Amino acid sequence: MNSEDTAQNEGPTAYPSAAPLEFRSVGKRYPGADRPAIEDLSFAVPAGEICVLVGPSGCGKTTAMRLVNRMIDMTSGEILLDGKSITTRKGSDLRREIGYVIQQIGLFPHLTIAQNVATVPKLLGWDKHRTERRVAELMELIGLDPDLGARYPGQLSGGQRQRVGVARALAADPPLMLMDEPFGAIDPINRARLQNEFLRLQSQIRKTIVFVTHDIDEAIKMGDRIAILREGGHLAQFATPDELLAAPADDFVAKFVGADRGLKRLTLSRLADVELADANVAHIGTPAEEARRIAQQHGANELVVLDSAEQPIGRLPIERLNGLPVAAEDAEPLAAIAGRDTSLHDALSLVVADRNRPLVVVEADGRLAGLVSLELISNSLRPPE
Repeated sequence: MNSEDTAQNEGPTAYPSAAPLEFRSVGKRYPGADRPAIEDLSFAVPAGEICVLVGPSGCGKTTAMRLVNRMIDMTSGEILLDGKSITTRKGSDLRREIGYVIQQIGLFPHLTIAQNVATVPKLLGWDKHRTERRVAELMELIGLDPDLGARYPGQLSGGQRQRVGVARALAADPPLMLMDEPFGAIDPINRARLQNEFLRLQSQIRKTIVFVTHDIDEAIKMGDRIAILREGGHLAQFATPDELLAAPADDFVAKFVGADRGLKRLTLSRLADVELADANVAHIGTPAEEARRIAQQHGANELVVLDSAEQPIGRLPIERLNGLPVAAEDAEPLAAIAGRDTSLHDALSLVVADRNRPLVVVEADGRLAGLVSLELISNSLRPPE
């Protein structure tokens, strides 16, 4: 008898908008296989977090994901969703209550975009008005023009289709989303953009998400927690990205995350997380002697020039002071300006590209926030004393 037939059918479960997920000593062995695909896998994902499963080919990461929505059944152990075993649900019912996004997207080509997004609500018996309202909400949420709802998947770009796939997975407000290499088929530029868009979206919806990838850089960027699996489905380490990079559990994990793990850690921190250095500044119209005195007082060889709105417009080397008040045309244009949300990794790249000069950082309104230097970035990698 199929395991789905023996599961209890309790009807729709009233899950919260995000639910915790837990693997308890889960194993999966396929008939005839000489070893398990997954063995004794245990970890817990708090509600509202992204857990990324990553590892080499054959480590069982996709198998582990497919166990969650019962596309395949586990051989041993238990998986709990919101504290309840998934085996208490019929597989078909469970899959309607879990969002699923795959690399190939899987949109129905003969249905419009709106009809694709409405697939699960229709299966759940939602009325027409409720379904249409939800489709409109999701089109706005993923940043697509409502007029695109009348088009067909073949009329959209790959990035747009991927966003529709996410909207379809969110349609019934599931407590859990499964994402299997969702951005793997997208070119690098659009992939980075979609990753950023999804992280922005997650900051609003706060779903529990299991995300499978083979790319450790993507795992570090996307995950609140990362489960690194080794061949045979054994859990090598389960940790936050920063913990993983700062203290790999063993040589396998260290090699997998890469020798540049120190640089990778820089992607996890933003300029908002560090104390910026004060800049030596002069405003347009500041007398030359006063500007020179400011520089000498702080041992600086240049000043950051600000306009009347306290926004930086350039750098002014001291040797360019000509006895006249500071003017906009005296300043060298800034090669780059960073915001508080810039990663330390990107900040480092900008500093190096500008001859290692401190990078000018601005607030959201464009006012000067301070400077970040190579030394400050380097210090951020030191473990706390």
